[in-house]
Amino acid sequence: MIAFPSCGGGDDTNEIISPEPPVTTPSEVVLTLAPASIEASAVESSYNIDVTTTGDNWTVSTTDNWIALETEGSETKKGRIVVKVSQNTTAERYGRIVVSSGSKNEYVQVKQHEALRVAASEVACGSGAGSVEMLVYGSDTWEAQSDKEWASVSRNDNKVLISCTENKALENRTAKVTVTDGKQSCTFSVVQESGEDTNVTTPEGYTLVWQDEFNEGTTLGSSWTHEVQGPGWVNNELQTYVNGQTSTGKRVTELKNGKLHINCFKENGRIYSGRVYANVKTGWTYGYIEARIKLPKGKGTWPAFWMMPVHFRSWPADGEIDIMEEVGYHPDYVSSSLHANAHVHSNNTQVTHEMHCPGAEGEFHKYAIEWTHDNITTYVDGKKQLSYDNRGLGRDDWPYDDPFYVILNLAWGGSWGGAQGVDESALPVTMEIDYVRVFQKK
Repeated sequence: MIAFPSCGGGDDTNEIISPEPPVTTPSEVVLTLAPASIEASAVESSYNIDVTTTGDNWTVSTTDNWIALETEGSETKKGRIVVKVSQNTTAERYGRIVVSSGSKNEYVQVKQHEALRVAASEVACGSGAGSVEMLVYGSDTWEAQSDKEWASVSRNDNKVLISCTENKALENRTAKVTVTDGKQSCTFSVVQESGEDTNVTTPEGYTLVWQDEFNEGTTLGSSWTHEVQGPGWVNNELQTYVNGQTSTGKRVTELKNGKLHINCFKENGRIYSGRVYANVKTGWTYGYIEARIKLPKGKGTWPAFWMMPVHFRSWPADGEIDIMEEVGYHPDYVSSSLHANAHVHSNNTQVTHEMHCPGAEGEFHKYAIEWTHDNITTYVDGKKQLSYDNRGLGRDDWPYDDPFYVILNLAWGGSWGGAQGVDESALPVTMEIDYVRVFQKK
């Protein structure tokens, strides 16, 4: 028997050490979207996005309120998103859809084409035969159709050309034009102003002594005088009054389609407008005076048809007769007022009356005064507006036995017209006068 020596010593014992388990990282989620982008038409429509993920589920969201989302199978590895895009009424727009699974995010860009649309909801034309245009956006394959024979339409590049026949009626007329490309459509209105009122109706007991029908030439005749004043001249108004035209030749007064146009516009940082006087040196004493007028629209406008004394010395002692005034922030409410020492707006004693006149802005209406030694009465379309008697209290109460001349003007802003601010985006604006007629007793 062979004996083997033993190996001793505790420190020499061999110790088996197990290795550390390997560090593993979870597999990154793979998220696939098809399609990766959407190009949508301008009309309301739906699109599908297929979702595939190696994760357990997925979610979807968007911050664009014109995109609506519905999900199918969002708790599984495969699903679908139904994308509903609302109709576009503006220019081309872009949105984004976010899909998330685990820590993975993917995006779908949505591009929607611009809508078929027109530059404005309405276009205006004068009473005479002529044409106006409307710009069309969003399609190259459109066509237009009018619902009225008097407003025929054709295409001129990217514009609708509307050709209007003469309107001889004494009221506005409206046509509807539809633009369509087979998928989309939009509409706008064509408003043609009323024709001239050539029928002179003489009040009983009166005879026509002066008139201007504004149907001869392109500028006012010798009976008229332009005021020339800078801003702030009266009532803190903002406009500059010029003698017919600005230094660039742009006119504040002009005759078109048998009507006087008083234009208010901004040029080189200044507001220009017109204020004109009829027979300023002689005027008239008493009479029935009538004008047919269409008022402009816009906050800041202050059109007026009124009278001042020929032999003016001081105000209000010599009187003021306001046949018609209106301010744009209170549309279609017209007023008449009388001013004298005994009744003046500065101490809230003026004689005044306001009337609602539907369509005063944008349509022609008749404004008149019957003025005698005993009474002043104003009218709107034949309806009594204001009436004031001579009470025999002397000149402080009745300075209205002297000659007065007619004034037509379009102010901008001021203590009344600008009492609620002005909106320069309304400019340019125009006050139109069909005629002014003066009758006196035989």
